[in-house]
Amino acid sequence: MVTRPASKRRRWLLLLLIIPFIFLLIPSFYNSLQPPFLGMPFFYWYQMLWIIITSIITAIVYFMGA
Repeated sequence: MVTRPASKRRRWLLLLLIIPFIFLLIPSFYNSLQPPFLGMPFFYWYQMLWIIITSIITAIVYFMGA
């Protein structure tokens, strides 16, 4: 079957979308004030960093899956 390898590849790509979910789901990973970055507590810049990382992961999944 021609479609099976493509669907398997897409499944692995979709698993990449779980990464941000896991790292942001458990606040005990990032519930601290130290180390600050540009005067912002860790709690805030960690979440902002994951916005950028999630955008990159979503773009990878979109362009590789299409």
